Amino acid sequence: MNKLKTRDITQLAIIAALYVAVTAAPGLSAFSYGPVQFRVSEILMLLPFFNHKYSWSLIIGCFISNIFSVTAIDMIVGTLATAVACYLITLVPSKMKWIWTVPVICAVVNGIIVGAELHFVLKIPFWINAGSVALGEVVVVAIGAAIFYFLMKNRNFSKLIN
Repeated sequence: MNKLKTRDITQLAIIAALYVAVTAAPGLSAFSYGPVQFRVSEILMLLPFFNHKYSWSLIIGCFISNIFSVTAIDMIVGTLATAVACYLITLVPSKMKWIWTVPVICAVVNGIIVGAELHFVLKIPFWINAGSVALGEVVVVAIGAAIFYFLMKNRNFSKLIN
């Protein structure tokens, strides 16, 4: 990783804190954990598409958020899912037409990894878990992709996140 400036470190910390705050926010936290997940903070999973450095924020934010999860193993397994998804997202070309691959990556990775975790911990059939987690991911991240698609037309916003 290149040498980070103070501004970069501050940005990364803010994104990690934002991920935790949105995940744990009253009203949203009920949908952030368990077999049916619509984790609104997953919208931030689009950031590594624009700049790979944001992967670290999301991995740290996910780990901290999962401290409040139903199971302690989620700190490891959920964070692993985020790390794998971030890595795969950084492999996608950073052209706006490719932004629509991000929801698919997040849905598949989290559906499989978190779905398996929930299967082993909660004894719910794998495909039910995988499907519900994947559905939540694809919905939330697709909404985020649409928002980012329009926000990126603003030069100031584009400059800020790149």
